Amino acid sequence: MSSASVSTPFLVRSARPRRLRDRVRAVADAALTPLTVDDVLDHVAPLRSGPELRGRIVAVEAETADAATIVIKPGRDWQGHQPGQYLQIGVDVDGVRLWRCYSLTHGPRPDGNISITVKAIPDGVVSHHLVHDVRPGQLVHLQQAAGDFVLPLPMPERILMVTAGSGITPVIGMLRNLFSKATPPATDITLLHVNQTEPDSIFKDELRALAAAGHLRLVEHFDDRDGILDLDRLETLVPDVSDRSAYACGPSGLLDALEQWYDERGLSLDTERFRTALLADAGKGGTVAFADGTVLEADGATPILDAAEAAGVLMPSGCRMGICMGCVLPMKEGAVRDLRNGDITVVVPGEAPGGVKIQTCISAAAGDCHLDH
Repeated sequence: MSSASVSTPFLVRSARPRRLRDRVRAVADAALTPLTVDDVLDHVAPLRSGPELRGRIVAVEAETADAATIVIKPGRDWQGHQPGQYLQIGVDVDGVRLWRCYSLTHGPRPDGNISITVKAIPDGVVSHHLVHDVRPGQLVHLQQAAGDFVLPLPMPERILMVTAGSGITPVIGMLRNLFSKATPPATDITLLHVNQTEPDSIFKDELRALAAAGHLRLVEHFDDRDGILDLDRLETLVPDVSDRSAYACGPSGLLDALEQWYDERGLSLDTERFRTALLADAGKGGTVAFADGTVLEADGATPILDAAEAAGVLMPSGCRMGICMGCVLPMKEGAVRDLRNGDITVVVPGEAPGGVKIQTCISAAAGDCHLDH
């Protein structure tokens, strides 16, 4: 028998159940109109495989006055993560779905849940909502874990971790993973943790317990007690700093200073930024016009995403770091500047009928521009 004669009935047999399922679904959708089968399943099994990845909030645990850990049961399609990675989480606030990135802060959990720890920032719509408004049982939207701020294997003999404020969040996930093992690693770890005040220090009790158990050396720096961290003292605080693999996460100002310190000494530093470093003096701005007729003035140093949101324009967004492409919009004409490197993108009317896609989270007006949004 030829291969063709064998394959034909196989294709027919495999197609019949699929066509039958399609017919059954069509009948069910018609019976449920204006709802669909998926609408019903979203209520009874929202964490099932197949649809967009979701999670159900299990607990909201206060860490400080303005920070909380959100424990989430992820949908069946959750693929796991490496300690130090982040995820995008989408929440609906006043009928608008907003996306933000947060580091995963848990180690191995027998219950399969995941966690993020969020600090509410001034005027932070999503962070404030997660810290103060969400409740157990609510659903959130998730993306798979991403990011390369992870520890290498095999582990270095000696590590320095420098964190500030909520920059501790990816590092606590690393530490929880390392010290949950039956045989903790032999790596010599020093953690320099910076906060404005002691009450602001997230996970301080857990970090002190790790230090008391001999798992790491903890150097706590509080600005109100010790003054702003002076990197000229780094070699005093960590005498063998040049012999340690270094990892840092925190505000851009600290990371910029650390990168300069390490570069001047020819040393390597692995950093994680919650916002991309942007040009401080980017030049002249302009107007940003939208398809609905809205026009706003924008300076040359503020991302279009931030300027539009401040003016009340609903904008697509994601990581806000120029990575995920969740904020991309087509520019029909005008000029914008990439705030990471100063590159200018210019669109001449009629030259690109569909517009040129720009990332609004890292682009600022460099003259007048028109976005198709």
